Parts: sequence; structure tokens; C-alpha cells
Amino acid sequence: MTEFNNVSIVKKANVYFGGNVSSRTIHFADGSIKTLGFMLPGEYVFNTTDKELMEIIDGDLEVLLPDTAKWLKVNGGEAFNVPAHSAFTVKINTPTDYCCSFIK
Repeated sequence: MTEFNNVSIVKKANVYFGGNVSSRTIHFADGSIKTLGFMLPGEYVFNTTDKELMEIIDGDLEVLLPDTAKWLKVNGGEAFNVPAHSAFTVKINTPTDYCCSFIK
């Protein structure tokens, strides 16, 4: 899916890590929520409440998922899942465009 229709977007950005990561929240008619964001090179730790599907639209990163010891390489066009109530670390190698789906 390259575009979303019939959505509501929160105008104020979510800004993290001194502005190196930002996103906008999108609300869908069915009650689901996604964020569209952009990450600059660096290493960041995120905490989750819900299960998340991270779709990498463009970019190059490595992710260390919960309960793993090996970094997973992820490129534009690929995705990874993060369990609820956990933390994961990303190393952003090139500016990265992403879509995060929160799964209830």
C-alpha cells in the first residue's frame, strides 16, 4: 500500500532523540493507528506498549529485537515485528523512512 485514504492525521509531530526521529500519527476509521516517520543516522532504543509492525519504506538499518543477541539487517521494502511490552534498539545507517502499525 503506497497511500492511505479516509484518515485523520494529527498535525503535531512526535519528536524524539533531539529531533533525530520524528513521526506523525494517523487514525483510521476502524480505530487502528499508524505512524509515518523519519529517522536520521544514530542508535535509538524504543519501548512498546502494543505489538508493532515496522515497515521500512526506504533506508538501511539494523535492529536488535527483544530476547535476541544478533542484529538483523533491514533495508527499504522490508519489515519486522516487535512484541508488545518490550524494547528494541535500532542502528540507523542511512536516513530511514518508516511506517509503524500498532497492533491491538
